[in-house]
Amino acid sequence: MSQGMSASASAGRLVVTGCDVLRVPAEGECEVLRGQDIVVADGVIEDVRPAGPVRPATGEDVVDGRGLLAVPGLVNAHTHSPMVLMRGAAEDVTVEAWFNERVWPMESNLTAADVRLGARLACAEMIRSGVTTFADHYFFPEQIAEAVAETGLRADIAPTYFSSRGQEALEATVRFAEAWHGAADGRITVSLGPHAPYTVTDTDLRTLAGRARRLGLRTHIHAAEHLEQTQSSLERRGSTPIRVLYETGVLEGGALIAHGCGIVEEDLPLLAEHASTTGVACCPKVYLKHALSPLTPVRELLDTGVAVAVGTDGAAGHNTLDVWEALRLVALTQKQAVRDATWMTVSDTLRLAFRGGARALGLADRIGVLEPGMRADIVLTDLSGLHCRPLHDPRAALVYSARASDVRTVVVDGRVLMRDGVLLTVDVPALMEETDARVARILDTSHGRAVQHYDP
Repeated sequence: MSQGMSASASAGRLVVTGCDVLRVPAEGECEVLRGQDIVVADGVIEDVRPAGPVRPATGEDVVDGRGLLAVPGLVNAHTHSPMVLMRGAAEDVTVEAWFNERVWPMESNLTAADVRLGARLACAEMIRSGVTTFADHYFFPEQIAEAVAETGLRADIAPTYFSSRGQEALEATVRFAEAWHGAADGRITVSLGPHAPYTVTDTDLRTLAGRARRLGLRTHIHAAEHLEQTQSSLERRGSTPIRVLYETGVLEGGALIAHGCGIVEEDLPLLAEHASTTGVACCPKVYLKHALSPLTPVRELLDTGVAVAVGTDGAAGHNTLDVWEALRLVALTQKQAVRDATWMTVSDTLRLAFRGGARALGLADRIGVLEPGMRADIVLTDLSGLHCRPLHDPRAALVYSARASDVRTVVVDGRVLMRDGVLLTVDVPALMEETDARVARILDTSHGRAVQHYDP
């Protein structure tokens, strides 16, 4: 077992004192509990109680939360973390050109070391912005797992698989799952990661679905990414991408579907059959940027009981891994999509960001709320900035005003990863120096290679 897999991430006892706490119920309005202490033992929230005198016990870490709002750690429900290395390198192009002329040729340059570097850079960005858990889908998954173990974050990692890579690559994804699921004191979970129904054969989808069920794993897959994909699937094979997932057994073991903008009415009963273990990650910035329509049908999915979560997709498209930005766009675009200003309220949006993300990743029993018995993934935010004042409603400020730079302290599994704005598990100057030295080679597409050809 690797050093990263065996490294402990949990602290002993931790108390966050005097903070306000965002309560996110399963239904109804979120509320802010004023002046609370959050008591943590061995990575688990032991109590959330009215603030009392601070009397630190021996070995107890105390975080001063006065004037700050504690929220559950944000969940980035779909991303490709190492793609931060391509940030801003594929702009103002069609979806087809984005894949075939820019991103997939650049990805053919990546080495394992590049991916490890990109994942560390992404982890640093996410910690700084209050993301404590992310769902990743990429190549060289061992390198991403090592970066997660090293930096202290929580992640569900799906190794990207294309059928064009052959049987050995399929078996390698399964071996990764067997080696890493539950590693880093449980902070790393693994899903199987067939790329999409248009890049993975039905035979391989059935094989991977069967392996996932045998191992007790979920599947993270791109499907019905936009309506043109769904129409193409209907024309080519007479089935929607969601029906393909249904008929190949992918939905049976639990699935996280990336995007789902092309989910149509006939798909909803199929998803409803597996609603308790199905999630859809909505990443609206990339849909706007690539001029894709319609958006993820959030209202219809929630009506079927499917979990909907907020994601950023990779930074080659989204440009940041900022979930605050993404959740704001979910709220705004959904109101516009259904032409109803009363839909996607601030409480609904916060519920998607926290509970929805946890449920979509199959982690609802561990994260998503700040309550006794849950893992201590805590983010302290400062809403005192001019862009949030006067602070009539902290909930509205979180959705419509808060910025990544408002995050002050980040705790994952009871371990402080950032304190008062200072990252504790990443050497940022060294990371940036190494990144700058690598990017020219990574961005070179003159060789004409690509990891795959996009033709859904």
